[in-house]
Amino acid sequence: MDNATKVVEVEHSTVFDWFDYVKELGLDVWQNGIPGVSLINIGQAVGVFLFFIILRRFITKFTMNRLQNILEKHETQGGGSVLKALAEPIRFIPVVLGLFFADQCLDLPLPVEKFTNTIVKALILFVIFWSVFNLVSVATKIFRKLEKVLTPSLVEWLIKLIKFLVVLMGVASILELFGIDIGPILTGLGLFSVAVALGAKDLFQNIIAGISIIAESRFDVGDWVTVDGKVDGTVEFIGFRSTRIRRFDKAPVYVPNSALSDNCLINFSKMTHRRILWNIGVEYRTTTEQLKLIQERVMEYISSNDNYAQAPEVSTFMRVVQFGESSIDFQLYAFTNTTNWMDWLKIREDLAYRIKEIVEVEAGTSFAFPSQSIYVESVPGVVAENFTPPED
Repeated sequence: MDNATKVVEVEHSTVFDWFDYVKELGLDVWQNGIPGVSLINIGQAVGVFLFFIILRRFITKFTMNRLQNILEKHETQGGGSVLKALAEPIRFIPVVLGLFFADQCLDLPLPVEKFTNTIVKALILFVIFWSVFNLVSVATKIFRKLEKVLTPSLVEWLIKLIKFLVVLMGVASILELFGIDIGPILTGLGLFSVAVALGAKDLFQNIIAGISIIAESRFDVGDWVTVDGKVDGTVEFIGFRSTRIRRFDKAPVYVPNSALSDNCLINFSKMTHRRILWNIGVEYRTTTEQLKLIQERVMEYISSNDNYAQAPEVSTFMRVVQFGESSIDFQLYAFTNTTNWMDWLKIREDLAYRIKEIVEVEAGTSFAFPSQSIYVESVPGVVAENFTPPED
């Protein structure tokens, strides 16, 4: 046998050996799989998971219908809101079921199987706390009933606190599943919070001030307030650190809660009445009888008008208070029953029309304005010239 024949036989032998190796490797992968799990089991797991994904719409619709029937049977108020809150968590349930049954199809090693079971349990807890978190938002209608006792802002903070506690409990429960003790974590957070508190004194001061503002019910969202002459506007939002006040020129002002707590604050929205304070001047030629007539007619108008609060609830008067430089001055002091700004402007406008009518028509006098009169009897050393008209 020559050398060429030997080379051909060696090549054929090598090719056959390579095919045998690939065949044995394929059988091994088919039977044992890549991580020690057979491809048959992997295929079954994938098929089961896809089966639940395909049936996801049907399972969600069936569950929602059953839940709707239960709510309607018990005549639960806000059933539509409850269904809307639970819609997304229920849609996620088929995914969790698919992962659970897919995991059962896999013959995983014990450590890996334990880990996958923990993941499935964590997903179940996630769905539960997700549902509870959404239901807290639905329960805000129940918390709103507490506004008769608590302020709306305090109720809003209470809702946020409950949501935070739900998230905290959910995270803690999931960490416990993975064997992570949250005790040392909370201790570490406590030490960290002390360090942060030293560097964030103003932050915590504002938070405490915000709680104080809400507890004392100094103002609520929608109130018109003035803060020590620095900002004047309507309260839009009371946050943990600052409060947003919208000025009347529509510009927002963010005021730290500590500034609201420590400075003087006027809450105009809590006025019981709205005041009208005018100084009205009439001419010096006005007689005593005219002055008394003006006073009498204006007070008659106010006392007979339901738009004005009456004594002894409030003080109401119109008096001559001084002799000014160019006028005899009345002071009018009255309160309207309404505190609405636009309504108050309309009432004050009607009063202005009536006072003008009384002064000029009924009393026959006039309003004064700043003026000076100069009287010249003679000028020393100056003789008036006689005027001679020109001849034609």
